[in-house]
Amino acid sequence: MPVLDPHRVTDEATRLDVAEIAAYLQAQLGQKLTAYVAGVTDPKMVGRWAAGKARPRDEREMRLRDAFKATRMLVAAFDAGTAKAWWVGSNTRLDDRAPAAIVRHAVDPEALRYVVPAARAFAGGPA
Repeated sequence: MPVLDPHRVTDEATRLDVAEIAAYLQAQLGQKLTAYVAGVTDPKMVGRWAAGKARPRDEREMRLRDAFKATRMLVAAFDAGTAKAWWVGSNTRLDDRAPAAIVRHAVDPEALRYVVPAARAFAGGPA
């Protein structure tokens, strides 16, 4: 299966409202994993974001948008189950760290710079 065009995925991640991004991640990864990646302890917060009843703070929104890019590519290439497994498994492209942990603790875009390329490479695209 061909990998989604990375430019298209980036455009979607930029243009979509954060509520749509939260809803997509909730549907594909589940509420608990999405909350973990975003950096919140209450999984119900993801549901509030997805419903447009609350808006994540800037750092959390940044994490959600990057998680969306990686998840879109993985789901398109494989399925939601594989995407979930990728997020929680150790990754050799990320110094054997789980992508979810890297994104959860990111405080600026620089901390995220290897996660989407790792997802793209796993999905069969260029790293």
